[in-house]
Amino acid sequence: MFLRSDHELAQGGGAAAIAFGRAERVPLSPGMHGLRADFSAIDWTPDLGARIGSRDWWRGLATCTSLIAAAWWLSPGLRPIAGVAPAPLAGEQWDEARAHTIAPLAWGATTGHRMAANDLVRPLAETPERPIIDLTATLGSGDRFGDVLRRAGVGGDEARLVSDLVGRAVALDTLRPGMQIDLTLGRRPSKTVPRPIEAMRFRARFDLAVAVARTGGVLVVTPQPIAIDHTPLRIRGLVGQSLYRSARAAGAPAKAVEAYIRAIASRISIGNDVQPDNIFDIALEQQRAATGEVRLGQLLYAGLNRDGRTLNLFRWTDGDQPGWFDANGVGDRKTGLVMPVAGRLTSNFGMRWHPVFGGARFHKGLDIGAPYGAPIRAATDGMVAFAGRSGGYGNFVKLSHSGGLATGYGHMSRIAVAPGTRVAQGQVIGYVGSTGLSTGPHLHYELWLNGRPVNPRSMALASVQRLTGDALRAFRARNAALMAVQPAGR
Repeated sequence: MFLRSDHELAQGGGAAAIAFGRAERVPLSPGMHGLRADFSAIDWTPDLGARIGSRDWWRGLATCTSLIAAAWWLSPGLRPIAGVAPAPLAGEQWDEARAHTIAPLAWGATTGHRMAANDLVRPLAETPERPIIDLTATLGSGDRFGDVLRRAGVGGDEARLVSDLVGRAVALDTLRPGMQIDLTLGRRPSKTVPRPIEAMRFRARFDLAVAVARTGGVLVVTPQPIAIDHTPLRIRGLVGQSLYRSARAAGAPAKAVEAYIRAIASRISIGNDVQPDNIFDIALEQQRAATGEVRLGQLLYAGLNRDGRTLNLFRWTDGDQPGWFDANGVGDRKTGLVMPVAGRLTSNFGMRWHPVFGGARFHKGLDIGAPYGAPIRAATDGMVAFAGRSGGYGNFVKLSHSGGLATGYGHMSRIAVAPGTRVAQGQVIGYVGSTGLSTGPHLHYELWLNGRPVNPRSMALASVQRLTGDALRAFRARNAALMAVQPAGR
């Protein structure tokens, strides 16, 4: 074996040193060198299909013949190898083996044969039914719970009984179309009667399942609450070339991304202020059921980090009116009142000649001529204080707003809101008509400030929502818990 240490020992020992484990090399004589070169130049395996009859060809034939002779001489010879043939099968062994084989019928195979009926076989009068049937029924749009059961094969009386029992556990009118009902129908005495319900289960709500089982011959309904985790879903990522596509790629739903863009667009310019290296931050309502389902809700937080400057907007409901507030509790700035209907001004605020009674009378609002049936919209956000018939106003709607402001809309052909409901700016509250003391289709529009009528054309309101007191403390506590949620994937 040649080692590095051997080489170093040989080099370090001087000219007389010999490497350990190696013999001296004996040089070859000049004659030996020539013979070795001539022998290596001979082609011992030429192509026998070329240059037939040449010296190289005869040399190759001699090489081939020598190899064949050596192989023949070294071979063990042609002698038969003794083997044992299995004994032929007979009797039961043959029958058992034949049952496991696939062979032609001519060789005695029984493949594909059927046993012929003998005297012990009696034909069935009717095909027996399965004792239990499992099936799934779906609640369609406009369906009643009992109708779904009857279509599945449940008898009418039992369907009404089950509907009454289930109705005590959950309101049947809250069941949504598309809900699936897993049914197990049991044995029936004859084919002329419906099968009885043995078990039933369905998901009544996201947090509630209802099970029905027959116990001791009696149907028992068991509500099964489902644990729900309400931890919000937080998503953060780089804006990149497209804020919308980047947020969607990070896992945010399309509607949530649209709401996010609308929220931050109320404070900054999307086209000019948002850069590709900015960081978006989104938080959504999320419900995770113990059974594995996940349901996402509305947008709770919209954040954008722009080179150290962070825009934080939180969704908060102030007085039944949701809005976006910054970290200090300052909400959106709302300016002006929108015109409630598209039309022309036919009568101004102040003294005028009354078109019905005649004579000069004070007109407390504006008359706006518009086509019959044109939509009437709320001038700003508010609550419906009155909706109904009101003397000379005809069909009349009164909205109360913040800051002691109220608006009225008269002579409607039809009212589209109910008292006590909240409306948003621009929402349709009714349609133009000519009810009450009116000479043609138009809208009578009034505006009150602290109970006194004012000219609607003189009001250009500007207001900023600001949280204070208990509302601000609750707002900050909720936001602190929201910011403690780690983004998804971390």
